[in-house]
Amino acid sequence: MEPYIIQPWGDVEGDVPTVPLELETMAYDVMRDYDMSVSELLLITTKPDKGGAIWKIQTNHGPRSLKVLHRTPQRSLYSVYAQKYLKEKGARVPGLIPCKEGDLYVERGGKLWIVTDWIEPLTPAAKVDLSGAQQLCYGLGEFHQLSQGYEPPKGAQNASRLYRYPMSYHKILTKLDWFRHIATLYSDLPASRKLLSLIDKYERQARNALYTLEQSPYKDLVQRGEQAWGFAHQDYGWSNGQVGPDGQIWIIDLDGVAYDLPIRDLRKLMTSTMEDMGNWDLTWIRGMIDAYHQANPIEPELMQVLLIDMAMPNEFYKHVKEVVYEPELFLNAETAAMLDRMEATDATKWPALQELGANILEAPADWTPSLKFHMAANASTLSFVADTPARGAQTAQPAPVISANDLPKFDRLVDGPAKPVQEKQQARVQTGRRDWVRDLREQIHAVQKLSELSPGGKRDPRRRTHQDANITERARQILANMQPLDLQALPAAGQLSPYTHELLDKIAHKRKERRSK
Repeated sequence: MEPYIIQPWGDVEGDVPTVPLELETMAYDVMRDYDMSVSELLLITTKPDKGGAIWKIQTNHGPRSLKVLHRTPQRSLYSVYAQKYLKEKGARVPGLIPCKEGDLYVERGGKLWIVTDWIEPLTPAAKVDLSGAQQLCYGLGEFHQLSQGYEPPKGAQNASRLYRYPMSYHKILTKLDWFRHIATLYSDLPASRKLLSLIDKYERQARNALYTLEQSPYKDLVQRGEQAWGFAHQDYGWSNGQVGPDGQIWIIDLDGVAYDLPIRDLRKLMTSTMEDMGNWDLTWIRGMIDAYHQANPIEPELMQVLLIDMAMPNEFYKHVKEVVYEPELFLNAETAAMLDRMEATDATKWPALQELGANILEAPADWTPSLKFHMAANASTLSFVADTPARGAQTAQPAPVISANDLPKFDRLVDGPAKPVQEKQQARVQTGRRDWVRDLREQIHAVQKLSELSPGGKRDPRRRTHQDANITERARQILANMQPLDLQALPAAGQLSPYTHELLDKIAHKRKERRSK
């Protein structure tokens, strides 16, 4: 019998209160690798769409947590040792329990498993008044302060979002255009008209924020390097930061930590809290920033980047991005009401940002984003493409982009020889016109094959579901960079672009996959 490999067993929607029998059997096997006797195993939470789970276990050493980390072993190694680093520096995080062999983890089923202390009682910080939010922010500042200087062990994947702000902003800007296409195509649904009425505004916000980021101290800040800044939690909030038995904030669920500017966690916490309140309350915002600043001082340049990040339509994007998968279900009356609430909240956001000193620049009409930036091999320096390097400075090469000429190489890597590009071009010359839909479909097909490859270069069918959502974004990147396509031959007014047709195909494919489960 082949060994069991952990893989997703359900969808993200709805509660999945159980795990596969093979996974539960593996959990008992993992516990035997620890010097403890277990009297009870209680499933606490699952990530069925990713293949993760947490159990509370009663042992002869007291309650502990057993967790299977859903990321790759190399990526999980980064977070395991980050947790160890924090604990050794005195952070209030659960301690890792070594197994019998002395390691901080056990590898089974293609994943890392960890056992940690179970901290109890843990209670959420008070959400009804500012004091609870301030307590949460102070604890976050301590966490970030203690994370500085971390160096992952050999063999760990370096997890970093420090240099990705421009790309992240551009991704949001790009997908806002997706939302416009979808709302147009499904114009008869209850929320479509409302969504269409908001896209231009949020697109303008994203464009201005990205333009302002390019003029900001961001690139100078990140040149200090990853260890100087430490890592961010990436999923910090009222559930992953809770009041422990000592009355202080304890931080749990650290498997997503990654190098970053610390303000990312603070921004997410503040903007989501304001969205929940339905109003950007200056007293709360200032109180949360001040509490964080007491534990981990925010220098003026970092404060500028924080305000720019707050200006991005992050909450709008977070709540609307699922429209890509099942628009006919998403664009309902409930979504329309949600969009009304978000629009009302957004109206209070800009006066608050102005009071805080935000200076968000208006992007010129002829401005185009510097989508790629140059980064040295040691990931310590960064500059935008538009920048002129100093005389004598070493210029790093830009990141490679996928082009049409690369696609046959990808095909050969996966499926053997591909049809020569020349044959395709000759056929187009003979017909005298381009078949946009066919061209785009060919490019997506090639990238889809590539997305099914595991890091080792072999096709991994389990990756297809996870990568599928990114294929249309990759296809759009190809359209922007490939030479053979004549981007001047745009569809006539009122016609659907070929990109839209392909996006519809992807939506139908995603829907079919979900219904077949």
